[in-house]
Amino acid sequence: MDEPFAALDAMTREQLYGDIQQIWQKRRKTIIFVTHNVREAACLADRVVIMTPTPGRIREIFEVNLPRPRDFNSIEIARYASKLTAVLKGYLAPEAVMSVE
Repeated sequence: MDEPFAALDAMTREQLYGDIQQIWQKRRKTIIFVTHNVREAACLADRVVIMTPTPGRIREIFEVNLPRPRDFNSIEIARYASKLTAVLKGYLAPEAVMSVE
């Protein structure tokens, strides 16, 4: 799925976050989801893969060890997304993402 929710309004997007999690819980199929939205990645992913700009190579892979279903607006998702953003900007070492407390 390549940025499937990018052009949607916020309410529809959040409804689809819940829908996609329900589908995953029933089917347990792998979904590769491409997004530039770090919070969206933290909410939906078991693993977040950060790519380099050019050429597109894997820079880091982070495990998201948060219980499901996940609420896009939860403080846990916000904290995780904040740490991922700090790694992307070079403010934090990748190891810092592992402790989300």
